[in-house]
Amino acid sequence: MKRTPLYDFHVKHGAKMVDFAGWQMPLLYTGIVPEHLHTRRAGSLFDVSHMGRIELYGPQAEELLERVCTRRLGDAQVGQSRYSHVCNEAGGILDDVIVSRYEDHWLLVCNAANRARIVAWLGEQAAGRDAELRDVTEQTLMVAVQGPAVMDALGARLPIPINSLKKYRFTSGAFMGVPFTVARSGYTGEDGIEMILPASVAGMLGSVLPADEEAPIKPAGLGARDTLRLEAGMPLYGHELSEETDSLSAGLAWCVDLTKDFIGAERLRTIATEGPVRRLVGVELEGRRIARPGTQLLEADREIGTVTSGTFSPTLKKSIAMAYVCVDTAEPGRTVMVDIGGKSATRARIVPLPFYKRSDKCAST
Repeated sequence: MKRTPLYDFHVKHGAKMVDFAGWQMPLLYTGIVPEHLHTRRAGSLFDVSHMGRIELYGPQAEELLERVCTRRLGDAQVGQSRYSHVCNEAGGILDDVIVSRYEDHWLLVCNAANRARIVAWLGEQAAGRDAELRDVTEQTLMVAVQGPAVMDALGARLPIPINSLKKYRFTSGAFMGVPFTVARSGYTGEDGIEMILPASVAGMLGSVLPADEEAPIKPAGLGARDTLRLEAGMPLYGHELSEETDSLSAGLAWCVDLTKDFIGAERLRTIATEGPVRRLVGVELEGRRIARPGTQLLEADREIGTVTSGTFSPTLKKSIAMAYVCVDTAEPGRTVMVDIGGKSATRARIVPLPFYKRSDKCAST
């Protein structure tokens, strides 16, 4: 099992470590709910070094990315990042990725469990093209620092004007010989940054994250990261996204440009023309019971959908879930039943996504 460069940091701070996609990762430190609420109230640091980081160089690197990604990327500016999907020929999602444009190369960040597959897929599509791939995952570390107090707290500590960054923009360079990338992005529904540094500087993290109990930024684990992203209606690969799902049914048509040619475009054009047969929706349940992935949604004893993710929301104090349902039952306000088990199904209603949305003070692109 692999260890991220921050493994010693996690152990020092009392993290409960678990196996995640072949990496030893912190599930929690003090508890999922306290870490979740602290992120919403102030700020938390998440180790996301397990995620794949693949650099692409060469005169045809852009052409390669345009071929494999659903999003148009060629008009991105240097210092800009874009969310996209990588699909198979049938339009099924191989992974959801963030692609960033640097002066002399591109960076693609993918999910940890899909890293080997995406590297192999890119290598296959790069055949015959003047493009070079460099998997720098294990030579670097990556952290996400998220929460309403983050920008002010880190702005005073980092030698980078992070408050001037717009959403999905990044800055890169070197400070005292240490290369860095700092992006205004994240996966929690809060403002904050994601930072990539050489693995060798992992020991410097303490200077960014004080151990003081009163410090605004504290470490948080995978458990809180999952409940935070679910409240924010953000899809997770292996749950809302997979090779059996497509970008349009997932409500992510904004990251698909059907005017360009990419792998899977033909099938997605057909779905766009005919209309999806199912939609990803939000579900609010009555009571505190949690709908786990695979739980069936019912209407008049008819199965209309399946839960992909569910939790009891620490912020909203209600049971929430995301689910794929038949398109004719996807309108918000519709009452459904959730077959959690027991003597009777739990009453619920379809609601818009996201469940939680902060007041946005961060300028968007």
